[in-house]
Amino acid sequence: MKHALVIGGTGMLAQTSVWLSHNGYRVSVIGRNHEKMQRLIEKNPEGIIPVPVDYRDSEKLAQQLAQIQQKNGPIQLVLAWIHSDGSDVIPCLISSLPQDSEWKLFHVNGSSSNLKEIKVQVSVPSHVHYYQIQLGFKLESGTSRWLTNDEISTGVIEAIRAEKA
Repeated sequence: MKHALVIGGTGMLAQTSVWLSHNGYRVSVIGRNHEKMQRLIEKNPEGIIPVPVDYRDSEKLAQQLAQIQQKNGPIQLVLAWIHSDGSDVIPCLISSLPQDSEWKLFHVNGSSSNLKEIKVQVSVPSHVHYYQIQLGFKLESGTSRWLTNDEISTGVIEAIRAEKA
């Protein structure tokens, strides 16, 4: 069975976490909110693996990544919604995940993020297929609104299916 890691997978990406588990992945999910994690596990108790770690603590994150891969196999897909205070997360992922095989990193960024600048800062080796996803808004009746969690998950799922930014 394939193994995916979702960082921030209990909130706006919860539907994506469940979709991955229904599409052949064991899904390790990092989330800060215990109640949201419980709700996610209730939706699919067999396919969701809770990972209780603050991703800003690189040492503990690396330990957890080693443990979940030892138990569930190497991670082939990472979906990461990382706040600006998590600048060490992607380097930690790159050093902790397989170096001898390809894997995919779908990096979700905020609506005001400078994607070109982020891509320069995120130095990924050639065995990592890197895709950026930028959150946005919808125009309705002349006004804008933020995307709903369902709309965000739908867009992320489309990006994963098509393997595109």
